[in-house]
Amino acid sequence: MYAEERQQAIAALVGQRGRVSVTDLAEQYGVTTETVRRDLAVLDRMGLIRRVHGGAVPAAALTAIELGTTEREHSHAAEKDRIAKAALDFLPPTGGSVLFDAGTTTARIAAALPGDRELVAVTNSVPIAARLSGHGGVRLHLIGGRVRGVTQAAVGAEALRVLGELRVDVAFIGTNALTIGHGLSTPDPDEAAVKRAMIASAHRVVVVADATKVGREDLLSFGSVHDFDVLVTDTGLLPSVRDELTEYGIEVVAA
Repeated sequence: MYAEERQQAIAALVGQRGRVSVTDLAEQYGVTTETVRRDLAVLDRMGLIRRVHGGAVPAAALTAIELGTTEREHSHAAEKDRIAKAALDFLPPTGGSVLFDAGTTTARIAAALPGDRELVAVTNSVPIAARLSGHGGVRLHLIGGRVRGVTQAAVGAEALRVLGELRVDVAFIGTNALTIGHGLSTPDPDEAAVKRAMIASAHRVVVVADATKVGREDLLSFGSVHDFDVLVTDTGLLPSVRDELTEYGIEVVAA
């Protein structure tokens, strides 16, 4: 296979899978990792892919466009349902405290809370608070602040002040993107600040994100791979990426 043919094949594979690793490509095409890196450099200059730590993602994967809750609610819905169900295993025992970040996946976890478990629940999400307000076993605390229309999440100084005084057992955190190098990221600075404070407030941090978000990078990092304990995702996660995350001590659950 000529270099041009291999590069075209790599570009197509990146588009199909969403993220590929250098080692996987080297094995698949029977070339060295150095050759693959040169191929990726060529494709990156052509604007066909974007190089990231350890591999490549589609050119459109690096984005600062933030979808609203309506669009995100129906995106990868089946995967999010499975992720939410698996995430329930990380709930604290009865009497414990749990924090829900704003998001469509975290909202699914809140909706699936068992009815026989008494918990203290804290959230900055208007929709999640509305959903939990009728749960008999939940003592609900809604974090105040300016509500962003696009995510329906409370942000700003008031939210940060409250989070700075909290210590919860478990925090379920959503993210727009996740890579080893850039960590957890999101496009909005106020949202990033709140997520960062949520991570700091929790004894255990469980990130919930479908596999399409892994390998993407957004504008602002709000946490590194050292800042969370568990990633609950779906079976679309590449084995090489799972192994890489595990090397950093992260427990990876693919639902």
